[in-house]
Amino acid sequence: MKTTRRNLLRWFATPLFALILAAPSLAVDPPYQRQMERLAEVMGSLYYLQPLCKAGTEDWRAQMAELISLDDPDEDRRQRLAGAFNSGYTAFSRFHRQCTPASREALSRLLQEAQRLARDIHTRFAE
Repeated sequence: MKTTRRNLLRWFATPLFALILAAPSLAVDPPYQRQMERLAEVMGSLYYLQPLCKAGTEDWRAQMAELISLDDPDEDRRQRLAGAFNSGYTAFSRFHRQCTPASREALSRLLQEAQRLARDIHTRFAE
């Protein structure tokens, strides 16, 4: 009976152990990932609103590309950051076809939020 159990255990344990070793390890997000995704979303919104309201010449898309490059994320995080940027752009493009007082107010608030997020991420997590 002991031999049968031992053989049965080996029969199940060996493939299970091999599967565990072969499974890709999941990367752990850095502690600032949520703030980075929100910053990316805000920057996408600014990328849409700023030219709509002719409120500056900042290239938010280039800024986002530089931020991603500096952070050097893995492919999964890179895709999430790009997705957040695109979501921010899309969210405002659905409802703002021309610059209105509400668009200007949103632009002002988003600029403030972007500054706050960038400052917080830098202060808390920069080397």
